[in-house]
Amino acid sequence: MTTDSRSRDIAVSFEFFPPGDADMEATLWRSVQRLAPLAPRFVSVTYGADGSTRSRTHNIVTRVQRETPLTGAPHLTCVGAPREEILDIARAYWAQGIRHIVALRGDPPQGAARYVPHPGGFAFAAELVAGLRRVADFDISVAAYPEVHPEATSADEDFVNLKRKVDAGASRAITQFFYDTDAFLRFRDRCVAGGMRVPLVPGILPITRFPQVLRFAQRCGATIPARLRERFAGLDDDPETRKLIAASVAIEQVERLRAHGVNDFHFYTLNRAELTYAICHALGVRPGAPLATAAAGVAS
Repeated sequence: MTTDSRSRDIAVSFEFFPPGDADMEATLWRSVQRLAPLAPRFVSVTYGADGSTRSRTHNIVTRVQRETPLTGAPHLTCVGAPREEILDIARAYWAQGIRHIVALRGDPPQGAARYVPHPGGFAFAAELVAGLRRVADFDISVAAYPEVHPEATSADEDFVNLKRKVDAGASRAITQFFYDTDAFLRFRDRCVAGGMRVPLVPGILPITRFPQVLRFAQRCGATIPARLRERFAGLDDDPETRKLIAASVAIEQVERLRAHGVNDFHFYTLNRAELTYAICHALGVRPGAPLATAAAGVAS
């Protein structure tokens, strides 16, 4: 990777989700092709709340591993399966050369009022992390919540749960997206003070459509600052200006994080490359040669 002086110690990773149809799949692979030359540490692929995308998640991750030089990282959750079935999935991934897993509790299935552990399954992510560690020496990422998980009774309870995941063998914690940067910095300070010795990686969600982000934020408890609402006001029917504002907002956020010593960033791409690529460019992360393997993947 060709870099400027600011990016020598910067690492990035990208998240994608399984496409629902052929057009969305083409968009996904164009995005993979566009972002792959930035040499991310890994690219993760999400998993449906009820395990409904299991085969599609598997297909994307194995295709990434097979057809590109990227490191694929499937999400794996506790939802919808007993322990041995989940661990069998992990064993199959290891046999296919996949060494990185994002281990999550998982969301309740659509229509369910609350999360209920599967009978005979892993109850929480910390148990899943410990189970994966017994299978093989995976590189394991887990989730963290700078503004507290919406189901947690307190910030203290939420932090204790994060520490359980780390103590069980997590390699890093990736945060839920946030737009209140001070909240992330306070949370980082708490993690350091609480003895958490693995990297805390900020999750960055570039704003493609503001109403969509509002819905996401309502579900996960992320704060939407008033200044952000003001910037996007009146732009619902102006995609070009909206894109410029979105890039400006995200670049300001990562530059501020960078000024506070953050060197590792995880981007929730929503299967779109443009904004993520621009933000990485602003950070100084620049591409090397185009990837012929990724291009071949798009055509297949």
